[in-house]
Amino acid sequence: MEQFYTIQGEGAFAGYAAYFIRLGGCDVGCVWCDVKDSWDASKHPMVSEKSLVDAVVHSGAPICVITGGEPAMYDLTSLTGLLKAAGVRTHIETSAAYPVVGDFDWVCISPKKFKFPLESEMLKANELKIIVFNKSDFEWAQTWSNQVTSSCRLLLQPEWDKRDQVMHLLVDFVKQNPRWQISLQTHKYIGVP
Repeated sequence: MEQFYTIQGEGAFAGYAAYFIRLGGCDVGCVWCDVKDSWDASKHPMVSEKSLVDAVVHSGAPICVITGGEPAMYDLTSLTGLLKAAGVRTHIETSAAYPVVGDFDWVCISPKKFKFPLESEMLKANELKIIVFNKSDFEWAQTWSNQVTSSCRLLLQPEWDKRDQVMHLLVDFVKQNPRWQISLQTHKYIGVP
């Protein structure tokens, strides 16, 4: 769908320079998705893996984040292999509704209620990021935190349009459950993609 060099705005690597490759195609259907234009893969032109890798290398980015849409819909073995051969760290942001296939240095899983993640994929998570839309999302978060390894980073992120209503809930929850951290969409605050 698109590619760009920017600052990672959220999650465990917030603030780091990163090249984003956003793949078209998603059938998860989150109502609050901020990239609904990514859902229909046929709306976006095919791009060669080589041209993607060349763009990442040319940018000087140390990290490439593959996101979507839902990037786990695709076998990313070849693309991640080329990126790693070029010395680029590979990350994926996925709902894990499909198997995560590729050579990744960092796997961020953000489970969605509209299409549950595959339990088999949860042990691959380096980062579990739960979007908080309402109070019931804390129970949802705890359910999925029981599916990941003890070294997995646990992050709660307010849904952007609900941030003012739910932030105090996140603060209280993290104070009572200090293994969790709050993640903010800092890219929206600083005005970068």
